[in-house]
Amino acid sequence: MHHTFPGEGPADRPAEQPADRPPDGPPGGPPPDDRPRSGAASLVAGAAVGTAAVGAALSIGDIGSPLRAPFTLFFLVMAPAAALAAALGRMDPLGRAVVAGAGALAVDLLVAQTMLALHVWSVRGGVLAVAALSGAGLLLTAVRRRARHGRRGRVE
Repeated sequence: MHHTFPGEGPADRPAEQPADRPPDGPPGGPPPDDRPRSGAASLVAGAAVGTAAVGAALSIGDIGSPLRAPFTLFFLVMAPAAALAAALGRMDPLGRAVVAGAGALAVDLLVAQTMLALHVWSVRGGVLAVAALSGAGLLLTAVRRRARHGRRGRVE
């Protein structure tokens, strides 16, 4: 005699999943990569953003501080890495971190090489250029996601 428990019988199985619904998210809910973070993850993310912002402010404001160099370096790596990681979307987290880190270093090197080739090198200019490129990348990613979610949400 075979015993079935609630949720195991054929009548308890869900019907075919709609094609426009994410595989492991509720209908109309956020896609899996947009899930809310835990409190600890949000705290760490906020501390990282604050550290990077202080580094950029110390560098742009030309403020002498022992924290200027490490915080500015943190900004120069994390700002483009965050923009690239956001653009990579649903990629595996470890792969996304590796690609975003390598891409961030490439962005920093390209900014420095371009500024040196044009004979306009300055620390302040480099930080502003990296900030502008990172902000543009985040903005383009947000616009692309908004357009994609807007198309999916319309019913014709």
